[in-house]
Amino acid sequence: MNSSCASHSCVLNKPTKIEFHKLRILILDAPNNSNVRLYLHEMLAFGVTHLVRTCETNYDDSVIVDENIVVRELIFNDGDPPSKEIVEEWLQLIRDVVANNGSVAVHCVAGLGRAPVLACIALVEYGMHPLDAICFVRERRKGAINRKQLEFLKSYKKGKGSRSCLRFCPRV
Repeated sequence: MNSSCASHSCVLNKPTKIEFHKLRILILDAPNNSNVRLYLHEMLAFGVTHLVRTCETNYDDSVIVDENIVVRELIFNDGDPPSKEIVEEWLQLIRDVVANNGSVAVHCVAGLGRAPVLACIALVEYGMHPLDAICFVRERRKGAINRKQLEFLKSYKKGKGSRSCLRFCPRV
């Protein structure tokens, strides 16, 4: 690690691009005040229109908002799967973003648990089998998804939320 990374002024973990049909998600670890502009650069390069954070913030998001990226909080406990309410909010956001040809960045602390879980849920809603979605994300983001989250995802069914994606998502 170089000295600039030691002071956290770099993107510590490479952002992971998840692309499937019209679905575009960028998985990140959490930025901090010294590297948030580097994360912003990655988001702009991927065409991010919305940023979802699943953990408490430790950075000033005004630099992101100033670039017309909408910031949303869908916070849930580290190591756990999301609640039904979080899933429904996430899927509504995904539907809206896809309908407008945008993309979503999502982060948790390390980018290995909560953010990849939400990406997997979106992949399932867009037609992937849950195990395929898990493999798809893990191939691109090594170390993603713990055992508890894995069990949740294995049993996740498309359209599980009351506002399911079934009527709005493209047929695969």
